[in-house]
Amino acid sequence: MLISRLSAIGDTILTLPVACRLRERFPDAYLAWLVEEKSAAFVRDHPALDEVIVARRGWFTKPREIAELRRRLQPLRFDAAFDCQGLTKSALGGWLSGAPLRAGFRGQHGGELSPWLNNTLIPATSPHVTDRSLELLQPLGLAHAPGDGVAWGIRPQASAEEAIAAWLGDTGDRPFAVINPGATWPSKLWSMPRFGELAQRLRDRFKLPTVVVWGGRQEEAWAAEIVAASDGAARLSPPTTLHELAALLGSARLMVSSDTGPMHLAVAMGAPTVGLHGATRPCDCGPYGPPNVGLLKQLQTGGRRERRTADNTAMLSLTVDDVFAACSDVLGRTAERAVGTPPAKAS
Repeated sequence: MLISRLSAIGDTILTLPVACRLRERFPDAYLAWLVEEKSAAFVRDHPALDEVIVARRGWFTKPREIAELRRRLQPLRFDAAFDCQGLTKSALGGWLSGAPLRAGFRGQHGGELSPWLNNTLIPATSPHVTDRSLELLQPLGLAHAPGDGVAWGIRPQASAEEAIAAWLGDTGDRPFAVINPGATWPSKLWSMPRFGELAQRLRDRFKLPTVVVWGGRQEEAWAAEIVAASDGAARLSPPTTLHELAALLGSARLMVSSDTGPMHLAVAMGAPTVGLHGATRPCDCGPYGPPNVGLLKQLQTGGRRERRTADNTAMLSLTVDDVFAACSDVLGRTAERAVGTPPAKAS
């Protein structure tokens, strides 16, 4: 069986329960995942998968690379392919594989040419990426409804866990909260001074220091701004690989982030999470399942392109009071996490 979810990192993480559910139901099946390089980190070596097939970015626009992918896929003789992305490129992967069952979405989630390349179309009834991806398994007799438990199966590399354990041992900050300031869309960004004030409140009310994570120079600058505004309540994380970030989140008492990959990684690692939304809706792509909370006060209007390129006015409608209240609620409903405890199934 082939799972096709090529990008982005956050949505790839949100689709991992599909692999876990298939492995649970079909323990002897051969499971592969078609993914692009940028999003491959958490499907490589995933315990539910037998093979990860990595395609280069833009492969589906180049006849030679399309033919090359077909030569890689067809000898595997997949009997089913699941297009969890609903785009031409993701559906094309299943079509090239020759799988007789190619399940994809009917309606608004089946975009571009995917309804013509897939031959079994499922009308998604759940808005959230994770739930509707699991609905694609209906042709195999696997029912799913929101609220059913899911498993993520992410286990950081041992070297990543060792590196983070050593860094945390040096800082002595346990338990701790994590703030992730970055986002792929400018319209998803919150205020760095507000993050700094939030860190102060978490320290003063819950005696909870904060680690600010980052990736790349711009996010490092934002993280430094938060630390400077926190009155000593926050510290900068070291540079991390994605597996090191997962290990760090696996020890966190709380995660606060906008809608981006690290937010979904936190949920997968079992960190109680508060998601900040303005350009996207929590019901579609918020932190999945309890005890996590997705906050939304004002939704940016327009289509995907308009929301992506908008300013962050909708995000700024969320005040520090709003976010701190959500953090207090989540912390009040969760027992203190043991460092290194693997995540339980979401419910």
